[in-house]
Amino acid sequence: MPHFAANLTMMFNEVDFPDRFAAAAAAGFDAVEYLFPYAMDSADIAQRLRDNGLTQALFNLPPGDWAAGDRGLTALPDRQDEFRASVTTALHYAAATGVGRVHVMSGIADRADRVAQATYRAALTYLCDKAGQSGLDVVIEPINRRDMPGYFLNDFNYAADLIADLGLPNLKLQFDIYHRQILHGDVLTGLRQMMPIIGHVQIAAVPLRHEPCSGELDDVRVLKALDDLGYTGFVGCEYRPAGETVSGLGWLRHFTK
Repeated sequence: MPHFAANLTMMFNEVDFPDRFAAAAAAGFDAVEYLFPYAMDSADIAQRLRDNGLTQALFNLPPGDWAAGDRGLTALPDRQDEFRASVTTALHYAAATGVGRVHVMSGIADRADRVAQATYRAALTYLCDKAGQSGLDVVIEPINRRDMPGYFLNDFNYAADLIADLGLPNLKLQFDIYHRQILHGDVLTGLRQMMPIIGHVQIAAVPLRHEPCSGELDDVRVLKALDDLGYTGFVGCEYRPAGETVSGLGWLRHFTK
């Protein structure tokens, strides 16, 4: 059975973010993820995790100025000092929360630009070295062009080739089923081919990014395939509930029989 982690950025928006930890636990989740923890004190997050018996599955490095349109710093040549500072910040939160992996966003950049390519590779190498000293994996996630126009990392094959080429033992692929379907389709084949490098999985229905089992894919079949493929990591529920979060959790019945 997949080990689901509630995404607190998107789910349980009926309450303020600090209260979503308790809401997720009350709904039956024992793991959580979210985009960014940095608006809260790391010790406060750690306490909420302990109080609610939750495991921190994942969070992202600081992305730059999100409100201004930044979507990561990793491939941006003129932002590398800021990127390295973001690594220090993220590792502090990782130590406090006990998370085993962090996701780093690439940023808005032209993937054909050789300077951006070189910057991305060097930044990933730096991050993986620092994260590896703390026993952490780093995951990179291809994101579709419709949701995030101009995003540097927008191809699963490019990501897989990069991971193989860099050869960093703690650099993994974040396989988001929603983004995979929009970018390439062929989700089951992609999972089979890329399972050896997958470090985290996320899901949402396509095309509206609502609850699994409400879109064009057979999400039950896809998620059960993860068991067949031997995946034992987390599946992040990175979807926007169509209505109230708890009332939309009926899709989980397929995995609790």
